[in-house]
Amino acid sequence: MTPEPAAPAPARRAPAGAAVLREDVTEAIRAAVLDELAAVGFARMSIEGIARRAGVGKTAVYRRWKSKLHLVLDLVEVFAVDGLPVPATGSLYGDVRALLEVMSHVLRHPVASAVIPDLLVEAARNPEIADAVRGALLEGQRRLAAGIVGEAVARGELPEGADPERALDLAIGPLYWRQVVVRDAVPAGYLDELGRAVVAGLRAV
Repeated sequence: MTPEPAAPAPARRAPAGAAVLREDVTEAIRAAVLDELAAVGFARMSIEGIARRAGVGKTAVYRRWKSKLHLVLDLVEVFAVDGLPVPATGSLYGDVRALLEVMSHVLRHPVASAVIPDLLVEAARNPEIADAVRGALLEGQRRLAAGIVGEAVARGELPEGADPERALDLAIGPLYWRQVVVRDAVPAGYLDELGRAVVAGLRAV
């Protein structure tokens, strides 16, 4: 006798954990983090408090981030500028001015005043936080600075051995002080003047 064909296997159900994370819930949690940081600071911030503000359960938060540090660093990624191309204006001043424009815009974001200063205080006490913040904040900026300085050296605008770290100190330091620490507006012409000062400082090696 010819054996009967086997019955088709029942369709497998996707595991419950494979559900797509709702973007509106993710954004509600991010907004709640900013509110919680402004209210209690990083040290006293809790997943419970964030979930309560967002109107979700703690599980919804833990599905997306494994700790409050990772949650905050997700917000800080706006400062990493990892996806930005190196400016290519054809001149050192033009490239520096373009970098200043981008960073001034970034530092106007609410995360700059609500998150970064508090994280830096915590970083002074906790090496894990210090390493995470350094990676999130500096890597993208270092890449841009290295590209700008490297192109300027290739064009003969800067001498061999010009230091990208010096470029970052000269450019980002004054902006951070004005916009995040003192919280002053950037007046018209300020970025132009700062750009010229950065170029002069890099050449005075």
